[in-house]
Amino acid sequence: MKKIELEIVALSHSITQTHSYAVVLGEVNGLRRLPIVIGGFEAQAIAVALERMQPSRPLTHDLFANFMATFGIDLLEVVIYKLEEGIFFAKLLCQGLDGETVEIDSRTSDALALAVRANCRIYTYENILEAAGLYLDQSEGGAPASVESSEGASVSGTGKVTSDKDLKNLSLEELNTLLQQVLEQEDYVRAITIRDEINNRKGK
Repeated sequence: MKKIELEIVALSHSITQTHSYAVVLGEVNGLRRLPIVIGGFEAQAIAVALERMQPSRPLTHDLFANFMATFGIDLLEVVIYKLEEGIFFAKLLCQGLDGETVEIDSRTSDALALAVRANCRIYTYENILEAAGLYLDQSEGGAPASVESSEGASVSGTGKVTSDKDLKNLSLEELNTLLQQVLEQEDYVRAITIRDEINNRKGK
């Protein structure tokens, strides 16, 4: 199966939803975005590497990256290969001094934190992008990788704040309109909730 290359385009967190973060992966030379919910610690680890910050002491992912470098282990690529019940599965493709290539199972958030440090490529497959990806309008450009703050509630076309419970009362057309509004605000945490509701309606 053909692999699709991704890049980290943003980190999003919701002010109104404590510890709700999403790392947003963008399709290289494409318009699709793949938002993945991650923990606060992992979001911090990715942000530190993206911003080229140097903590006073190595973070856990820094330690792991230093360990690999010390013993001549190269991280060649990260592959997000499965989506099951809303959980993304990833693997690290590593190569040692003997030239042997080994695949190591990993949480997706940890794999991405290491990928940023190793400057390696990130891939997924078409079926995963089709199931969990979001489409951006062609008028929208790719945002540079950064940490974004966004509100956890969204406003519908009538100006009324729409909660998670209210989503079930919206039509499929209204949900798609709301999704585009939320994407324009770069609230990817909220976008994931709306996307899942749309997919549930379609029976995915």
